[in-house]
Amino acid sequence: MSRQMTEMLKGTLEGIVLAVLSMRPAYGYEITAWLREQGFADIAEGTVYALLVRVEQKRLVDVEKVPSEKGPPRKVYSLNAQGREHLDEFWKTWIFLSERLETLHKGDKQ
Repeated sequence: MSRQMTEMLKGTLEGIVLAVLSMRPAYGYEITAWLREQGFADIAEGTVYALLVRVEQKRLVDVEKVPSEKGPPRKVYSLNAQGREHLDEFWKTWIFLSERLETLHKGDKQ
């Protein structure tokens, strides 16, 4: 992954993870695996786990410990009402920025 991609991803990964959780509850490894399937191949599990700790501390998710067949219980994260509001704000910001970037991109081609 290029340095530029890494830097841009840092600013959006929280919103991406919240969007994943808006589809269904998941645990850290599931989220990482899904992101990798979507082309984010270089995302480290540690990055996702650290982000999950932060969104838990911000009270954007609810956490349930679910027994695991192997090892300790898994923490399953689900988006709560505060998280949905945060995600809605993320999408509004994303749309605002992407529209302006698209305008700039089109202007660059003229």
